[in-house]
Amino acid sequence: MASSYYQNKKIWLTGASSGIGEALCKTLSEYGAFLIISSRNGESLEATRKSLAHPEKCKIYPIDLSNPENVEKVSSLVLKAEGPIDMLINNAGISQRDYVINTATEVDRQLMEVNYFANIAIAKKLLPSMLERGSGHFVIMSSVTGHLGTPMRSGYAASKHALHGFYDSLRAETEPNGIKTTIICPGYIQTNISINALTGDGSPQNKMDENTNKGMTPNNLAIKALNGVAKGKKEIYIGGKEILGIYIKRYMPWLYYRIIRNYKKP
Repeated sequence: MASSYYQNKKIWLTGASSGIGEALCKTLSEYGAFLIISSRNGESLEATRKSLAHPEKCKIYPIDLSNPENVEKVSSLVLKAEGPIDMLINNAGISQRDYVINTATEVDRQLMEVNYFANIAIAKKLLPSMLERGSGHFVIMSSVTGHLGTPMRSGYAASKHALHGFYDSLRAETEPNGIKTTIICPGYIQTNISINALTGDGSPQNKMDENTNKGMTPNNLAIKALNGVAKGKKEIYIGGKEILGIYIKRYMPWLYYRIIRNYKKP
């Protein structure tokens, strides 16, 4: 069973205070994992901790992924206080809803800082101890948009594409050393990602997308994702018919480009 893979594993999970991250925390706690949870909001993290099956097996470390100095400080603190980490689940991220012509370059930089640079900075911090022990598992929450570029997602898609390039390389380098890497690519999931998504000037959209509202629940995604991680899968696609876009682009690119050209809704 998947639950046995996580029993007593020390797992650091970012973006743990809501949505997919919160659902992953609850499932992992039921599986008996020791959790280290992070996000910007300490009060929300405490609420997540209290909701767990085993809150006594959970430590809280607030982190601001938009601040490189804070990312370095908290990563060092976690390693020093908690020791080697068995699994890193880099789940935190922020999305986007605006056209390229309307999006300030500063917004693109913010998306890359949170979704990419902070993500890989934490991974690099944990990597030496994993190599020393000859074990460890990196789990990255990407997106279908890590394979596809769609309208109003240019900066978001770029940040997720970058994650695939980095972690494919990391996997190739470290798999012989006993380190696993799994990239999870969700489609539409019922979270606040579209509400918090950045518009062209950096302000949040403050609106729920129709497709997101009709998506899979975070709890269902958590179970499917963790089952795939436990099986050692290198990539996991989770969602509805939007997942087909990955295969259409791979095997029938001409059809993908025709579909995406006429895609208007965010």
